Amino acid sequence: MGGERRGGPEQHLPKLRLDELLGELQVRIDAVRGTRDRLHSLLEAVLSVGRELDLPQVLRSIVEAAVVLVDAEYGALGVIGDDRKLSEFLTVGIGDEQRAEIGALPSGHGILGELIRHPEPLRLPELSEHPASYGFPANHPPMHSFLGVPIRVRDEVFGNLYLTEKRSGKEFDAEDEAVLSTLAVAAGVAIENARLYEGAMRRERWILASGEVTSTLLTGAPSAEVLELIVGKAREIASADVGMIAERVPGEGTLRPMLAVGLGAERRSGLVLSGQDGLVEAALSTAEPVVSADIQQDSRTGPSEPQWTGLGPVVVVPLGTSGKPRGVLLLGRAAGRTPFGDADTEPLLGFAGQAALALELAERRRDAEQIALLQDRDRIARDLHDLAIQRLFAAGMTLQSTQRFVEHPEAMERLSRTVDDLDDTIKIIRSTIFGLRTHGGGTREDSGLRGRVSEAVKTSGAALGFSPALRIEGLVDTDVSGDIADHAVAVLGEALSNAARHSGAQSVDVRLQCAGGELTLTVTDDGCGVPGGVVRSGLKNMEERAVVLGGALTIGERPEGGGTRLEWRVPVRRDAGSVGK
Repeated sequence: MGGERRGGPEQHLPKLRLDELLGELQVRIDAVRGTRDRLHSLLEAVLSVGRELDLPQVLRSIVEAAVVLVDAEYGALGVIGDDRKLSEFLTVGIGDEQRAEIGALPSGHGILGELIRHPEPLRLPELSEHPASYGFPANHPPMHSFLGVPIRVRDEVFGNLYLTEKRSGKEFDAEDEAVLSTLAVAAGVAIENARLYEGAMRRERWILASGEVTSTLLTGAPSAEVLELIVGKAREIASADVGMIAERVPGEGTLRPMLAVGLGAERRSGLVLSGQDGLVEAALSTAEPVVSADIQQDSRTGPSEPQWTGLGPVVVVPLGTSGKPRGVLLLGRAAGRTPFGDADTEPLLGFAGQAALALELAERRRDAEQIALLQDRDRIARDLHDLAIQRLFAAGMTLQSTQRFVEHPEAMERLSRTVDDLDDTIKIIRSTIFGLRTHGGGTREDSGLRGRVSEAVKTSGAALGFSPALRIEGLVDTDVSGDIADHAVAVLGEALSNAARHSGAQSVDVRLQCAGGELTLTVTDDGCGVPGGVVRSGLKNMEERAVVLGGALTIGERPEGGGTRLEWRVPVRRDAGSVGK
C-alpha cells in the first residue's frame, strides 16, 4: 500500500514533462512546416516572376507575389524616373473605381519618397508616426503597418516595393522583411531579363524597319512614299502619338513640314516651324537627338507654339549628321505619358539619316530628269533646225525657181501659195525650236507665251479636278509682243478660274492660235453656261483688255450645245519674211 503511494507522484511527473515536450515539439514542427511552406511560396513566386519577359507583366507579377508572401492587404510597385520621382505606380488591392476617387497617382512624396531618398528596407508599425508621413488624400483607405524594400537592377535602383496592412498581425516582422528582400532580388533579375528581351526585340524591329526603308529607296519609290514609311515606322516603334518631318526652307530660318501623321496631323502639316525654336535649334546645331520630358514645361521653347499643342514628351532628331542638316524628324507623345528614353532615341539618328537620304535622292532624281528633258529638247530642236528647216527651205527655193518655167496662171498661183505655206511652216518650226530651248529656263516673265499658257493650263488642273485640253497653233512666241502676251495670260487665267468656280464643267478645251495677223484665245467648257443677270466683273475686265488692244471678246454657247464658248481676239504685229530671205 505504502509502496503504491510513494510511486504515484513519481509516475505523473514524467508524463507531464512528456506532454510539455510533445507540445513544444509540435510547435516547432508547425514552425518548420510554416517556414517550409513560406519558402516554397517564395520559390514559387521567384519562378513565376522569372518566367515573364514582358516588362509590364513582370512588374504586375512582382506586386501580386509580394502581397501573397507577406500576407498584406495592399501592395504597390513604384518605378523611379530620371527626375528621381515615381514615373509609374502599379497597385494591388485597390479597385479601379476607388483609384479614380483617390485621384492622381503619387509622384514620390512622404513615405514613398523616403525610400527613394534612402533606398534601404523600411518597416513601420504605424505609418502616421514617421516624420516623413504626409497623410493620405481624400477617399484613400486607412493604412497603418508598412513594409518597403528597394528593387535594384545591378547597381541601379529601379523602384520600390510598398506593402501595407498586415492581415494576420498588427505589424510586419523581420521574417517578412527578409522574404520581401529576397523577392526584390529576384525581381531585379527578372526586370533586367525583361529589359534585355525588350531591347533585343526593339532592335530587331528597328533593323527590319531600316531594311524595309532601304528596299523602298532602291526600288525608286517616290520620296513622299519613303518619308511616310519612315515616319510611320518611327512612330510605331517608339510608341509616339505624333510623327513629323520638316525640311529647311532655302534662304529662310524656317522649316516646312513635308509630312505629319498621328494626333492632329492635318493641323500640324500646315504649320511652319521656326529654326529659332530652342528645341529645334539644338537638334540642328548639335546633330544629336534632343529630348524634352515635358514640352509644356520646357524653358527652351514656348508652350504656346502650335506645333506642341497637346504634347508632353518630345524628341527632335536632325536629318543627316554630315554637314548642315536638311531638317528634323520630330516624335511626340501625348501629355502625361512617359518620356522618351535612350532605348527610344539612340536608333532614331540612323533612321533619320535614311529620311535625309530619301530627300537627297529625290532631289538628285529631279535634277537628272530635268537634265534629261533639256537634253532631249536640245536634240529635237537641233534636228528640226538642221534637218526639217533646211529641207523645207530647199523645197521652197526649188518651187520658186520652178515658177519661171510655168506659164499657166492657175499653176503659178498654186505654186505661190505653196511657197507661202512653206514659209509659214518654217516660222512655226522656228517658234517651236525657240520654245523648246527656253521652256523651263529663266523666270516666268522671260519665258514665251507658249510656255506661260502651258503653265497656266497645268496649274488650273488642281482647281478644276482635271487637266484641260490645250492646242497651240502659229508663231505665238515670235509674232506676239510681250504686252499682248501678258493680256492673253491674264484673260486665260480668269477664264479658267470662272470655269472652275461657276460652271461645274467636266471638260475644258483651250485653243491659242496666231494666224492672219490676229491672236485668238478660245476657252470652251461643257458646264452650265453663263446665267443671265449675273455680275460680270471678270468678263468685263477681259473685254476691256481686248478693246485696249483693238480686239473684241465674244461669249456664247458652244457649237455642240450647252456649256460656254469664250473667244478673245486681238490683232498682233507680224514680221514680214519669206523663204527666199
